[in-house]
Amino acid sequence: MDGEVQPEAAFDVGFDDRVPAPRLLLFGVQHLLTLSAIWVFPVLIGVSLGVGRSDVTHMIQASFLLTGIVTVLQSSRIVRLPIVQGPTAAFFAAILVAGSTYGLDVAFGSMVVAGLVFLLLSIPAGRLGVLIHVVRFATDPLVFGTLCIIIGAQLATLGLPGWFGAEGERGYGWHLFWIGLVTLTVVLTCLLLGGDTVVKRAAILIGMIAGSVLAALTGVWRTPDLSGVALVGPPTLLPFGFSVRWPVVLLMLLAFLESSAEAVGMYTLVSRWGGVDLSRRRITRGLFTEYAGSVTGALFGGVGTATYPENAGIVRVSRIGSRFVTMTAGGIAIALAFLPVLSSFAAALPSAVLAAASTVLFGIIAMSGVQMMRSVTWDDLNMTVAATALILALGGQWLPEAMVAGLPEWLKAVVTTPMMVGAVLLILLNATVNHGLRPLLARRTAAAADRVAAHGSEGDRVVADRSAVDRVAADRSEGDRVAADGYEGDRAAADGSVAGPSPADP
Repeated sequence: MDGEVQPEAAFDVGFDDRVPAPRLLLFGVQHLLTLSAIWVFPVLIGVSLGVGRSDVTHMIQASFLLTGIVTVLQSSRIVRLPIVQGPTAAFFAAILVAGSTYGLDVAFGSMVVAGLVFLLLSIPAGRLGVLIHVVRFATDPLVFGTLCIIIGAQLATLGLPGWFGAEGERGYGWHLFWIGLVTLTVVLTCLLLGGDTVVKRAAILIGMIAGSVLAALTGVWRTPDLSGVALVGPPTLLPFGFSVRWPVVLLMLLAFLESSAEAVGMYTLVSRWGGVDLSRRRITRGLFTEYAGSVTGALFGGVGTATYPENAGIVRVSRIGSRFVTMTAGGIAIALAFLPVLSSFAAALPSAVLAAASTVLFGIIAMSGVQMMRSVTWDDLNMTVAATALILALGGQWLPEAMVAGLPEWLKAVVTTPMMVGAVLLILLNATVNHGLRPLLARRTAAAADRVAAHGSEGDRVVADRSAVDRVAADRSEGDRVAADGYEGDRAAADGSVAGPSPADP
């Protein structure tokens, strides 16, 4: 049952409290402004894979639709918390890898299959919702924190190199680099000096607007021709087709596992802020809804979602915990999904501006991993788990080409993807070391301590026995001395008797 834990409450407006319409709209828009990845990730996928603007438009529309539907469901009916869904870096990286190797039809088709697997494992009925146990295991700060660092490092390959733009793009090279530098400067200024305002929350969006305006003024970017794009239109079903490759399904399963771990962490955190202890069944229902939403979104080309930590931060700072605010944000996202002209415009933004603005976003992903690991006890065992997974995962990007060339394409995609290698190694090493070896070592240490204690007790008994023997011997010696003294006295008396009376006696 859900219980109240009032000491943890941190809101002026509770989960079930309503907010006046003007503020409801304002706070809802603020949440959406934080979701820059809802269109940044699709655009970066398009730039990296070289797909057309229309394909990027499909992904943006689908991502808005997916975000809106799941956010409304979670806030209104399922977990009933002020949480917002949005595209996550795990799915972004997985789509990049799968798309570059097999194509977007395989990437999104395999995401559908992987999502169905998680959907079945999380059915919130009786004992069938078994996935919650696996997810709680994966939320270990050592595992999840290190994985975030690995993902951030992998995404760094899209950061600074992208500041120069794409080869053949107008202004390619140092011209675009300086525009990217201005973009980053604006983002950092908003983040550092924006305070607890919408300026800080929309820092990435503001930076991208500034960079795009500068690119237009310097002639390296022209606003796209949107005359042929419909003002209103629904997202397209299966815009890339549908294909499945089992290695990519495995990759997507790992992405779902990571997003699940993040979701459970956010559910727990936000619920404690509001003074509510979530039941396991309620958490399972939330995960089930996330998987169902991601499967549906993938059918339209949407990047898989997770519960956004940035939006949880907005809830805490504003002290507005009303779930009706996040429901409003979800409703706005659904409406934007039916405006392809907006998605098409975003798809045409300068690639250098996107890369520069996303530099901070990628860094925050990595640093959030560092923050998660504050609670880790860094003994030799935990250090070994994290260090091994980190170096092997990142090192896979620079394997000798001659060694990689002979591998099957699916295996090549796996071993050269840090997120994939890192997730597998962290889960296996953590299970082996902390759930297998550590208890064994603890039992051995305890047994050794017991033996030492037992030997110590035996030694004390021996010492005590020796002391008793010594005391007996001492008593006997004392008795012998007393006997000797008595014998000496008797002999003296006898000698006196033999000698007779003294001459002085009368």
